[in-house]
Amino acid sequence: MNIDYPFHFNKQGRTAATPDADHIRDMVEQLLFTVPGERVNRPDFGSGLLQMVFEPNSPEVAAALQYLVQSNLNQYLGELIQLEDVDVISEDASLTVTVRYLIRRTQEQRTEQFRRTV
Repeated sequence: MNIDYPFHFNKQGRTAATPDADHIRDMVEQLLFTVPGERVNRPDFGSGLLQMVFEPNSPEVAAALQYLVQSNLNQYLGELIQLEDVDVISEDASLTVTVRYLIRRTQEQRTEQFRRTV
């Protein structure tokens, strides 16, 4: 078991835990919505995705976002997951990212959707 994100306590007053598959989903979310430079000991960690919410919508920006997300997921989580597809939709002040991946250890295929509204 792994520490659940966001950090909280369970009913017994202990640190809440989560299964591996949910922990990997939590790591994907943290990577997507962490701004580079935000982590003290890992200044290059993060995708900078939230900074792109205010960019004008265009096919070029969407392609850049997809490339950014794919490269960061492969760099930081490539040992845990096999990335299959990333879809990024920026609409007004909201950002939706759909990630489809295979968990290498269990061969479980997952599709997760993350949404942020600014």
